[in-house]
Amino acid sequence: MPLKIKARPDCRWDLVSLGEVMLRFDPGNHRVWTARNFSVFEGGGEYNVARGLKRCFGLDTAIATAFADNPIGRLIEDLIYQGGVDQSLVRWVEYDGSGRNVRNGLNFTERGFGVRAALGCSDRGHTAASQMKPGQIDWEEIFGKHGARWFHTGGIFCALSETTPEVALEAMKAARKYGTVISYDLNYRDSLWKGIGGKKRAQEVNRGLAAFVDVMLGNEEDFSAALGFQVPGLDEHISKIESDAFKKMIEAVVKEFPFKAVATTLRKAKTATLNDWGAICYEDGKFYEAKSRENLEIFDRVGGGDSFASGLIYGFLSGQGAQWAVECGAAHGALAMTTPGDTTMVTLKEVMQVMKGVGARIAR
Repeated sequence: MPLKIKARPDCRWDLVSLGEVMLRFDPGNHRVWTARNFSVFEGGGEYNVARGLKRCFGLDTAIATAFADNPIGRLIEDLIYQGGVDQSLVRWVEYDGSGRNVRNGLNFTERGFGVRAALGCSDRGHTAASQMKPGQIDWEEIFGKHGARWFHTGGIFCALSETTPEVALEAMKAARKYGTVISYDLNYRDSLWKGIGGKKRAQEVNRGLAAFVDVMLGNEEDFSAALGFQVPGLDEHISKIESDAFKKMIEAVVKEFPFKAVATTLRKAKTATLNDWGAICYEDGKFYEAKSRENLEIFDRVGGGDSFASGLIYGFLSGQGAQWAVECGAAHGALAMTTPGDTTMVTLKEVMQVMKGVGARIAR
């Protein structure tokens, strides 16, 4: 059954995301441990999707999260203002003066270059978002009174604490009650799960939430580590073998879970700065593939999957169909990886040009 999406005039927001937003420190051409200066961005897996839909595609989006009320939290707030995402659903938590009880998350990330892979080091314990609990956000008002066409969250938020999966489940139940499409990005991160039960716990959490998901997102590692599905051949990367193997996995997944759509990027990281890049989407019993881009040059790979998700969701929200949606997602993800930071810095016009195969000659 194809996705049934509510009309835009009936809803305050096109999309509401639930997740943590951190302050990213980028050392530029240096290593984290040799840098003396950092560029600062905001970012977070679930938030990046909302920002991409707002900043690139012009839709109305909101982020549900929590911040410690201190200058770092207000800096993140200011950065979000630039992206245009509605912050009316943000919870501000009183700061204790030193971060013993509550703080804001920090993320130090190197872009990588050549044979040196990108490297991330998160500092996010005891954050305000990780301490969110059911009952703190009025999801009935959000989905029942104001209305949202799409709700998005994911495995990063749900790995933060024992209570965050409960918050996600509460939100999903309310979204489903009012006919809001629900997407979930598995986004498995070993660094988040290894101290709380590893893959076994990740699968317990994600499989418990999967029954409420309409559109499931993730790569081959995500479906294996976070949901427990494995198909031989998935290590062949960005080839016909991977595409066929992933299709077999999706067929197995949708037999167990009632997803209306499943989508993933197909990536082979030849080096940190040279990747093969493609995408595939399943909807209503059919598979749709985006054109594979070989030897795509990468400036900063962080957030490429989130930008794929926002482009894909835009395609569905704009009624363009699954083939157009997966092509849009793949183009937006490719472009997002040509700029620094976690979030998109490209325009809808540029996305359309890449989808049409327009070259990279200078525009002047």
